[in-house]
Amino acid sequence: MLPDITVLGPWTYLATEVVFGTAALLLLLRADAVGRAARTVAILYPVAYVWDWYTLAVGVFSIEMRTGVELLWIPVEEHIFIVVVPAFVLGIHENLRLRDENRE
Repeated sequence: MLPDITVLGPWTYLATEVVFGTAALLLLLRADAVGRAARTVAILYPVAYVWDWYTLAVGVFSIEMRTGVELLWIPVEEHIFIVVVPAFVLGIHENLRLRDENRE
């Protein structure tokens, strides 16, 4: 049985982003890849924003457990999500790359 984090109410989505965002940052710091990741995230951000805005606008999904604060027509949590997901992936990628380099 998974813990019910919806007890955080409208802060639920934001809280999960803080947890995973922290993990992403720690991975990137460990790999000394914050700058490279930031550049990649900045390039991906506009495309992800349009994709997110569009899917929300046409009703592909809705987000129930959020603060209700919007910025540029999408929830503030989605802006954070657009940064956290690629940062987390890049953090894992960079740590795997380091591990492989250390094996050689």
